[in-house]
Amino acid sequence: MPIYAYKCASCGFAQDEMQKISDAPLGVCPSCGKADYAKQLTAPGFALKGSGWYATDFKGNGSKGGRCEPSASLFVTHGP
Repeated sequence: MPIYAYKCASCGFAQDEMQKISDAPLGVCPSCGKADYAKQLTAPGFALKGSGWYATDFKGNGSKGGRCEPSASLFVTHGP
């Protein structure tokens, strides 16, 4: 879900708001109540929700597979 930065032109109150892309932009400042609350241009931000791969995969610190250890063939030594 995208996170948008908002700032009020009247009182200077600023806050990040989590909204759906389809939601209408907010307009009323939650601090002063004026209709000068506008979306700011910022780098994109988002929040991961639900039970996606980030919550289920790699849990248990690799208990499904074996340990990955460097092979002796990876180390090349050069003679004098």
